[in-house]
Amino acid sequence: MSVEIRNLSHIYSKGSPFEFQALNNINVTIEDGSFIGIIGHTGSGKSTLIQHLNGLLTPTSGTVLVDGEDIFNKKKSEMIQLRHHIGLVFQYPEHQLFEETVQKDVAFGPKNQGLSEEEVNNRVRQSIKMVGLNYDEVKDKSPFELSGGQMRRIAIAGVLAMEPSVLILDEPTAGLDPRGREEILAQIKLLHTQKKMTVILVSHSMEDIGRLVEKILVMNAGEVVFYDSPNRVFTEIETLESIGLAVPEVTYLMKRLKIKYPEIREDIFTVEAAKDEILKVIRG
Repeated sequence: MSVEIRNLSHIYSKGSPFEFQALNNINVTIEDGSFIGIIGHTGSGKSTLIQHLNGLLTPTSGTVLVDGEDIFNKKKSEMIQLRHHIGLVFQYPEHQLFEETVQKDVAFGPKNQGLSEEEVNNRVRQSIKMVGLNYDEVKDKSPFELSGGQMRRIAIAGVLAMEPSVLILDEPTAGLDPRGREEILAQIKLLHTQKKMTVILVSHSMEDIGRLVEKILVMNAGEVVFYDSPNRVFTEIETLESIGLAVPEVTYLMKRLKIKYPEIREDIFTVEAAKDEILKVIRG
């Protein structure tokens, strides 16, 4: 599914003393099957933006087109169907878990889609497997008996079980230890590769964004600052720093190394690429 954001603005508490403009004239096109990262400091409008993409928030002006159709012109029943196709995983998604077993929790969405029991069970089994867990080992457990990383995976599995075409994740690794973080991100990347789904990842980690996504949407004060490839965005160090952001640590390292090795590339933002470039220069 392609997603086109047109002239989108959102004002909270409009007309009151607490009026606040969270989004201001956003125009972005997200191609079908792409992997997009959204970055920005707290209060930049990231979460407000993604909640418009499946109609959880209604814009003050502008709109969102999904496969060319204006989602805010849809009837209530059509909007519910849309949310089956655009899955949103909130920050700390384990707080959304509520059933007594993992099986029942992951099955909740597909059941509400009116699917047969057989189809629901197939989707539950498949989605739990897709997030890297053993179905037989966890299906009868309470989700609250699982580790933090496992709970996060089950929450994501509950969204995947509805077979969305677009998967939106708001800080999916927040609060996890390094191992849990790496496991979750690896599964998200695998899902994008295998399922060809559109993935939109909101994150504060420049390193994660740099090595995973195809394009980065940089937001500040409710507006788009950049929407481009990681190579191009992360060369704009001064602009990013001026709005309270940074580039990956390895990019700063490469910039320092360039003082001694003028031939070394600066447009590098992953450890793997830095290793290759350093070895190339030293051997050369």
